[in-house]
Amino acid sequence: MSKQKAAETVQRIVVAPPNFQVARFRITGDSPLVIHRFSKKVKDQMLQKMEAGKTASSKKERSPVNTDQVFEESYYNSKEGWTGFHAAALRCAAIDACRLVNYKMTLAKMSIFVLADGWDEREPQIPLVRIFGEPKKQMDMARVETGQPYITVRAAYYDWYAQPRIRWDADQFTLQDVTNLLTRVGLQVGIGEGRPFSKNSAGMGWGTFGMSPEKEGAQ
Repeated sequence: MSKQKAAETVQRIVVAPPNFQVARFRITGDSPLVIHRFSKKVKDQMLQKMEAGKTASSKKERSPVNTDQVFEESYYNSKEGWTGFHAAALRCAAIDACRLVNYKMTLAKMSIFVLADGWDEREPQIPLVRIFGEPKKQMDMARVETGQPYITVRAAYYDWYAQPRIRWDADQFTLQDVTNLLTRVGLQVGIGEGRPFSKNSAGMGWGTFGMSPEKEGAQ
């Protein structure tokens, strides 16, 4: 093969540098935001069963439940003292909303991110978005998978807003795209327990919001 033909078969691939933008959005709840983090007590019980092996299968009497303690453990506290929701909840909701506009969710996973306002005090690996509002103890009737009824205790914010910072790939989305996507999240997907796009039900009408953007600039 001649040098000229070899040169003609060479393909040059140009990789553009990352082009990310960041904006802060104010989202204001128009329904309760209900938070239910995985119980520390349940985690401890699961760990005990793992460590005990077969002996853990023996039946034990059910201990009394302190509903105030369950409530306190149902929401996220930051190291700075404010409460928040898991940042991944909003990111996952934005990715879910992409199916509404036929945008590939696999691309969205690499293109939109929610920046943490802080980190959880008990589990410092959990990124949080600050909630402006006070959690209230909410007790609802629910059913386990067997159909047996029980009372669930969760933290609910009845008057709330948040100011999440979103970072996105500007080669994939514009500011208006992100604004529209989050608007769809607030109206059609929701966050937290009982949201419209709940994995286990049609939701309770909770976790919906309206929003507006406040651009910070490129990063």
